[in-house]
Amino acid sequence: MAQEDKKKSVWLTYSDEEKSELEKVSAGYIDFISTCKTERESVKEAIRMAQSKGYIDFQSLIRSGTRLQIGDKVYFNFMNKAIVLFNIGLTPITKGLSILGAHIDTCRLDIKQNPVYEDGGLCYLDTHYYGGIKKYQWVTLPLAMHGVVVKKDGRTIDINIGENPEDPVFCVTDLLIHLAQEQMKKDATKVVTGENLDVLVGTLPIETEDEKEKIKAGILKLLEEKYGIESEDFLSAEIALVPAGRAREMGFDRSMILGYGQDDRVCSYTSLVAMLETETVEKTACCLLVDKEEIGSYGATGMKSKFFENVLAEIMNALGDYSELKLRRTLQLSNMLSSDVSSGFDALYASAFDKKNVAYLGRGMVFNKFTGSRGKSGSSEASAEYVGKIRQILDKNNVQYQFSELGKVDLGGGGTIAYIMAEYGMNVIDSGVAVLSMHAPWEVTSKIDVYETKKGYVAFLKEA
Repeated sequence: MAQEDKKKSVWLTYSDEEKSELEKVSAGYIDFISTCKTERESVKEAIRMAQSKGYIDFQSLIRSGTRLQIGDKVYFNFMNKAIVLFNIGLTPITKGLSILGAHIDTCRLDIKQNPVYEDGGLCYLDTHYYGGIKKYQWVTLPLAMHGVVVKKDGRTIDINIGENPEDPVFCVTDLLIHLAQEQMKKDATKVVTGENLDVLVGTLPIETEDEKEKIKAGILKLLEEKYGIESEDFLSAEIALVPAGRAREMGFDRSMILGYGQDDRVCSYTSLVAMLETETVEKTACCLLVDKEEIGSYGATGMKSKFFENVLAEIMNALGDYSELKLRRTLQLSNMLSSDVSSGFDALYASAFDKKNVAYLGRGMVFNKFTGSRGKSGSSEASAEYVGKIRQILDKNNVQYQFSELGKVDLGGGGTIAYIMAEYGMNVIDSGVAVLSMHAPWEVTSKIDVYETKKGYVAFLKEA
């Protein structure tokens, strides 16, 4: 396709049949991000989807000593917060893999270990925000509570409060405009501080003479009676507060999607669907969904962990073809798409973008040859040879795509997991979907970009 044609809206090229397929993918995606608002929920749903397509739990095969064969499809659930899927290809795995890698964590408010307190006739939960956010965007929104509480005896209590119409919701309060003269003079980073992102959860006092903090006592009693949660159980809990409600079609023409956590669940979902659609592959295909990207990929379930390397070693061992040297060669010979979002052009904030090198909604899959910031600092940059190969695959499979940078040179920049995987010496480039209002509680994507990205991921797994 000519470069000028790539500047046109992809909608103008679609047949009615293609639009019908697009709507099916969009509907599935809306359901996914509406129900999977934490890493644990995303992993659980990924396992359900994988099992429905014949994928088998690899950990059970490791325990039984079962060997893997060409065509086998397995998944590995890591701590319920990261997952990796493999489709064993026709050529030896030592020739390298085709990897789709995305992250399933997203910005949110996490409840602290000792969160419940009462002040001024109000009961709050103390929080610590996760990821890069504009803190003022999180006030006065209806919030839902998602997560797990693990009791001392090992029992796990799943928490999901605020998504059903009959559920209560929660919110962070804000100061009324009539009294906000001093607040409004503050820098945007200080209008709302992190310590003020506490969530209001109750005002009803308990009928007792022994408790000084009767509202707090009432909340703790309710938690214990209804959910089996004691005050100390917050010490071993992972509970997030996220925007309540389903993702929705957006616009009079329903061409867009408005939803929470599209960075990076839009690329996680499209990567997963592409993986599950792909049957026989020449090279072993891999879909890697990880945690902790929004805070630097640290921790056991983040990309800087060795868990992926360890799982790949187990895969090679189950194929009867493992050695440390072979593992290193396999990683180096692999090709990867770091499946992550890019900033979409917003005409209301045009001064932040280079119009010649920015992603536009409705123009297809987005590639960022490099990320980093201000002089490409911290950047992983794909080679010209690898970009040429990717272009050939996409054009051959009629995938619509565009190339972008994340804002103007002295303004932009961002991080993904690409640079971590590049340390193995493999080919890697960032690719995904353009997003408006990235890192806000509600983000915007184009349906057609979601669909084209899924198509691009399928083409990559088959031919990279």
